[in-house]
Amino acid sequence: MKKLNYRIIFHFMGLLLLCNGGFMIIAALVSAITEDGYTSQISLAGFVVMLVGGLFMYITKEHKKEIKKGEGYVIVAFGWVFMSLSGMLPYLFTGVVPSVTNAFFETMSGYTTTGATILTDIESMPKGILFWRSMTHWIGGMGIIVLAIAILPLLGIGGMQLFSAEAPGPSTDKLHPRITDTAKRLWLIYFGYTIAETILLKVAGMSFFDALNHAMCTLSTGGFSTKNASVAYWNGQPIIQYIIIVFMFLAGSNFVLSYFAFKGKMSKVLNDEEFKVYGISMVIFTLIAASIIYFQADVSTSSIGHPMVLGEAESAFRHALFQVVAVVTTTGFVTADFTMWTPFLTVMFFGLFFMGGSAGSTAGGVKVMRHLIMIKNGLLEFSRSIHPNAIIPVRYNKKSVAEHIVYNILGFFILYMLSFIIGALVLSALGMDFVSAVGGAASSLGNVGPALGSLSPVDNFAELPMLGKWWCSFLMLLGRLELFTVLILLTPFFWRNR
Repeated sequence: MKKLNYRIIFHFMGLLLLCNGGFMIIAALVSAITEDGYTSQISLAGFVVMLVGGLFMYITKEHKKEIKKGEGYVIVAFGWVFMSLSGMLPYLFTGVVPSVTNAFFETMSGYTTTGATILTDIESMPKGILFWRSMTHWIGGMGIIVLAIAILPLLGIGGMQLFSAEAPGPSTDKLHPRITDTAKRLWLIYFGYTIAETILLKVAGMSFFDALNHAMCTLSTGGFSTKNASVAYWNGQPIIQYIIIVFMFLAGSNFVLSYFAFKGKMSKVLNDEEFKVYGISMVIFTLIAASIIYFQADVSTSSIGHPMVLGEAESAFRHALFQVVAVVTTTGFVTADFTMWTPFLTVMFFGLFFMGGSAGSTAGGVKVMRHLIMIKNGLLEFSRSIHPNAIIPVRYNKKSVAEHIVYNILGFFILYMLSFIIGALVLSALGMDFVSAVGGAASSLGNVGPALGSLSPVDNFAELPMLGKWWCSFLMLLGRLELFTVLILLTPFFWRNR
C-alpha cells in the first residue's frame, strides 16, 4: 500500500485555515458594526489563523494534486480538529471563554452542529462572539469539506474522495455528475434558505441580528441561540416559532429533495420513502406529545421563557411540534423543558435522540433511511426463514438495495450503539449520575444538544468535569462524521505499510 500523501493533507489543512480565518474577519466586522469592543481581538484571531493557513499552503505548494481515499479520511477527520482548534481562538483572545477546555468544547459543539454549550449567561456575550458562535454552526452545517470541494477546481484537485468521506451514509444521490457542481448547488440551496428564514424572522418581530443568528443555527440544525431561554424567549410570539419549525423540518430533510422541488419535480419528493417516513413520524410523535401535554402536563410550568398567550390546545400542539421537530432534526432549540412533561414523554424524547433526520441533510443521528432499511431487512427475515432458498432483496424507493449496503448499515448501527454505551460508561465513571450520563452520551453522539438530568434543556454542559468535556467533544466529532471516518483512523490496518 502506498504511503499517505502528507503534502496534500497539510496543503488542504492550510486551505481550511484560510477559509476559517476569513469567516473570523466577517465576525470581526459584525463586532465593529455593533461596537461591542472586541473587534481587534477577533480580527487578530482571524489574521493569525489565515497566516498559519497561508504558511501551510506555501510550504506544501509542491505536491501531487491527487487525493485518494486514505488521504480523504485523514483530511476530513483532522480537518474538523484543525477547524476546532483554530476556531476557539476568538473565544480565547477576547477572554470571554478563558479556559482552553471550555473554548474547545464550545467550538467543537459549533462545528459539529451539536448546540451543547458551556456558557451560562449568553445574553451578556459580545455580539461579535455570538455571531462567530452561530457562524461555526453555519460552516459545519453543510460541512466545511463540501465548501472546500467547491473551491478545489481552482487548485486543480478533484474532490470525490472527500465527498464520500464527509458523507459516508447510504445515500448516493447526486445533483450533477461533477461533485464540485453538486457542492455548489447544495450551498446555493443552503444559503437561500438562510436568507429566506432571516427575512421571515425579521418580519415576524425578531431583531435583524437575532433573526440572522437563528437562521444560521436553524439551517445547520445546530441549536445555539442568542438568548438564555433559547427560542422560549419568543413564547409570546408563536409565529416566530412556527417559522423556525418549518425551516428545521426543511434542514432535516434531504437537500437533494429541495433541489427537485425547486425544479418542479414534486413527484420525486412525495414518492421518496425516507421523506414519507420522516414526515409521518413527525405527525405521530407530535400528536402523542400534544395529547399528553394537553391532558396531563402543564406547559406553563415547564416553560423557560415568556408565558403562553394563546389557548391551551394551541400551546400544547405548538410546543409538542416544536420539540419533536427540534429533537428529530437534532437542532436542539427549546421552547419548554420537555423533561418535565411526564416520564413517558421524557423516555419518548430520549428515544428520538437516536432517530436523526434524513440522509443528505444537515441533521445528525442515525438517520431515517438507515432505520427504514434495517426495519425492512428485519421483517424480510420472516420470509427468508419460511423460504430459505428464495432471494428476497430489500427494496428502497422501488429499487433493490445492494447486500453490502445493508451490511454497512447494520454494522453502522451496532457501532453506533456500542459508541453510545461506551460513551455513557465513561461519563458515569467521571462521576455523572445515570440519567445525565446516558443523556449526555446520546445527545453528544447524535449532535442533539439538550440532554437529560443535569444536562437538561434548562441546564447546560458547564458543570461537566474537564475530562467529560473532552470526551463529549470526541463523541460530537464521532457522530458528526458518522463513525467510520473517525474510527477507521484508530485501526492498525489503516496505518499499516503506510
